[in-house]
Amino acid sequence: MTSPLAFSGKRKHYMGEHTLFSIGAVLMGTSHPCMTCGACCACFRISFYWAESDLAIPEGMPHVLTDHLQGHFLVMKGTSSPAPRCIALEGSIGGKVRCTIYEQRPTPCRNFVPSGEDGRAENNRCDMARGKWGLPPLNAACWNRHAEKG
Repeated sequence: MTSPLAFSGKRKHYMGEHTLFSIGAVLMGTSHPCMTCGACCACFRISFYWAESDLAIPEGMPHVLTDHLQGHFLVMKGTSSPAPRCIALEGSIGGKVRCTIYEQRPTPCRNFVPSGEDGRAENNRCDMARGKWGLPPLNAACWNRHAEKG
């Protein structure tokens, strides 16, 4: 059975004996609004069940980027502080950003839908995170620009 976290290509991350690799920009395209934001990665605690990590499945989320939260839960390093910032986020909030573990990111990140993506409703948490960093909420115009460039 294939893991829901499986991906093609060589597994890499930026700590330990592996090197940095992220295909987030390739999958999303550099015009994707998230590639010039990163606010959600620097606003919320990112916790998840330990079995999503490479402690349970080889292609899982690199556990070296996590801390133990409680019981069977891990938390992304840097996100349990008063000024959270995920260790896997590279770049400047509101500038050029990327997730260094995009294909291995945990469920909370996979399930976080930016406001208005694919015509969906607003995501108040996305809007709140962007506001914390002085960024305006995403709107239809942001997605139209992305579609035109894509």
